[in-house]
Amino acid sequence: MLAYVFPGQGAQKKGMGGALFDEFPEIVAEADQVLGYSIRELCLDDPDSKLNQTEYTQPALYTVNALHYYKKIKDTGIKPDYVAGHSLGEYNALLAAGAFEFAAGLRLVQMRGALMSRAAGGGMAAVIGLSEEQIREALLANQLERIDVANLNSPKQIVISGSKADVEHARPMFEGMKDVMMFVPLRTSGAFHSRYMQESSEEFEAFLSGYSFGRLTIPVISNVYARPYRDADIRANLAKQITHSVKWTESIRYLWGRGVEQFEEMGPGRVLTDLITRIRTEAEPLIVDDNEPQSGKEALDDKSSIDFLPTVPAMESPQDHTMEQVTERLACISAASLGSSQFKKDYGLKYAYCTGAMYRGIASKEMVVRMSKAGMMGFFGAGGLKMPQIEEAILYIKERLDPDQAAYGLNLVHNPSEPWVEEQTVDLFLKHGITVVEAAAFMSITPALVKYRAKGLRRDAEGQVTASHRMIAKVSRPEVAELFLSPAPERIVGKLLEERKISPQEAEMLRKIPVADDICAEADSGGHTDGAVAYALMPAMIKLRDEMMDKFGYRKQVRIGAAGGIGTPEAAAAAFMLGADFIVTGSINQCTVEAGTSDAVKDLLQQANVQDTEYAPAGDMFEMGARVQVLKKGLFFPARANKLYDLYRQYNSIDEIDSKTKAQIQDKYFKQSFASIYEKLCASYPQVVEKAEQNPKFKMALIFRWYFSYTTRLAIQGDEENRVDYQIHCGPALGAFNQWVKGTSLERWQNRHVDQIAEKLMLETAELLNRRLALFTGTPAANEVQPSGLDHVPAGAAR
Repeated sequence: MLAYVFPGQGAQKKGMGGALFDEFPEIVAEADQVLGYSIRELCLDDPDSKLNQTEYTQPALYTVNALHYYKKIKDTGIKPDYVAGHSLGEYNALLAAGAFEFAAGLRLVQMRGALMSRAAGGGMAAVIGLSEEQIREALLANQLERIDVANLNSPKQIVISGSKADVEHARPMFEGMKDVMMFVPLRTSGAFHSRYMQESSEEFEAFLSGYSFGRLTIPVISNVYARPYRDADIRANLAKQITHSVKWTESIRYLWGRGVEQFEEMGPGRVLTDLITRIRTEAEPLIVDDNEPQSGKEALDDKSSIDFLPTVPAMESPQDHTMEQVTERLACISAASLGSSQFKKDYGLKYAYCTGAMYRGIASKEMVVRMSKAGMMGFFGAGGLKMPQIEEAILYIKERLDPDQAAYGLNLVHNPSEPWVEEQTVDLFLKHGITVVEAAAFMSITPALVKYRAKGLRRDAEGQVTASHRMIAKVSRPEVAELFLSPAPERIVGKLLEERKISPQEAEMLRKIPVADDICAEADSGGHTDGAVAYALMPAMIKLRDEMMDKFGYRKQVRIGAAGGIGTPEAAAAAFMLGADFIVTGSINQCTVEAGTSDAVKDLLQQANVQDTEYAPAGDMFEMGARVQVLKKGLFFPARANKLYDLYRQYNSIDEIDSKTKAQIQDKYFKQSFASIYEKLCASYPQVVEKAEQNPKFKMALIFRWYFSYTTRLAIQGDEENRVDYQIHCGPALGAFNQWVKGTSLERWQNRHVDQIAEKLMLETAELLNRRLALFTGTPAANEVQPSGLDHVPAGAAR
């Protein structure tokens, strides 16, 4: 079900409306006639700086909201199942539902703005971090009953309203409460939308008596009661709205409980969109009896249960912030609100947080199960494992998770030397119904990727292509991201079609969607890495995504996540501020109870600092010169691996290497002869024998690559005798994490669990962002508050 929502005062900004004024000239002319001035000039140019003055703001927003609604109807022809507006926005909701014509509604709004602009002598403040019940209890305990609980924007973003002296008296009390994140005095001369606005309400009610209202054709949710309007209540509700709160949280919960899943904001900005996201992460749907009264006198008689509505004060200069800017500055950020809400919804996640795959099962089946049960997503490290090992892990995971709720995936690693392994892995995924894959280390699109994507495609009731097999591509280069953001290459689609591995219908649908649902931009990380810098990589990836969305006209947004270097709240906060829709952690999870590696490796990792890593050749892409980042503290592997690659580049065969060096490698590195290693490789991989015999350089690479597999096995098994040769993929994020948790219970890896790390990291990231926002804006939480208070308004504190 669909609801259109209309923002209230505070969402205004210079330039709002844009080309809509040219598209609806009749409406614009009608507005000019009612108001006696140019609405276009006010909204687009604001030459006299009046746009932020209440008597001008309210008519301007009502008009622009209406133009957005008319444009939506004109373009789509779709009318919503419900409408709702935040305070002033409720007039647009009533307009959409047929209560009055545009001009009549504008006259009502013009009078409302004039009456509210006359209020004086009051004060208001936003309290962020407390629930309504906590605020009421605090007011009662401190003999501040003359202050009304006001605007209920979200479960923990509430505004109080009363006399200026009372609000100032309440300030130290609230600032002294440990859960209060911010106490923000609002610049206003009146106690808007409280009991102190009774005179204005009575004047407006008298004005309303001269109007008649049409029958509502769409249910409108009342600000006063958070329930649908009744036709007979329109006049009374509009008068009461001036002295009563906008019960926005309850209104959204009610709509959610009625089955509304899609909310579209009709107006400038996304103030309400952000509030709705927060409400849906902090509250539950409200399920009510269809016969419940929609309004009633008994509710008004109980003053203890009335929520009076504060307003955004008139902003006095062009430099004051718009509501959209204030939403970003003063929103009460929670862990659940970080990242893309649609990403979390699509994958069924509590947080926009994933644990990335670490090869050979280091990202273990136990890690995946633990993350899924905690409401997050983990990827099993299938790379480098044999098919029976992968299948065993899949069965383990599926046996322990509810199939209707489980969020997990497996990784598919590019294997340029053995492409058939990719296809075998995909076939195994399809056999067991694996619906989420992390594609890693790919430099191009391969048939295995396209086949997996094709087998999950369907058309919905509207004929749009949907994918039940989701793919998150982990990339570190824009040119590779571009491949995943494009439809599958025609040459691969044609080949698969010719081989009858996909159907003609699947081939056609592949042309309508990108190869990947989401992109994870991987900066400097453990394992395969290009050493990219997140601050440069993320903006480039986001811009590329936007360009590709426009180029191909995709219906569904591709999300951009961030990975690499994330091991502290500061790093996670930076990722989200760069625009990450989700984050993926890696190195920090290798040093946990659940990680599928040896205790000896975890002991080494626990001691690592940020400077204790080095780059080495990647064994699976040895000839290509690809690199991995590994732990170097106390280990010889990085130096030895780089030595092998240097020799490979310098010589065309092992025979060309000098005897001393060959002896050193066989005795110290390999602990056996080149001949014995080659014999084992020929027995295990007979398909490479002919090529190795004909190409001495390939034979050398084959033998050298054995060392990388050997050193990984030593580490996973915890071979103490050969400890110095451990290959341990690790990035500096683990060193930062170790410093962050030093002196806490998490200092020892035996106390580290992946889900607890994720929870702690997300919670403290949200806390850090709130503190930094307070510091940047100079709010009370920053400990540098001026007596005059703050000139900004919390999100949604609209009239």
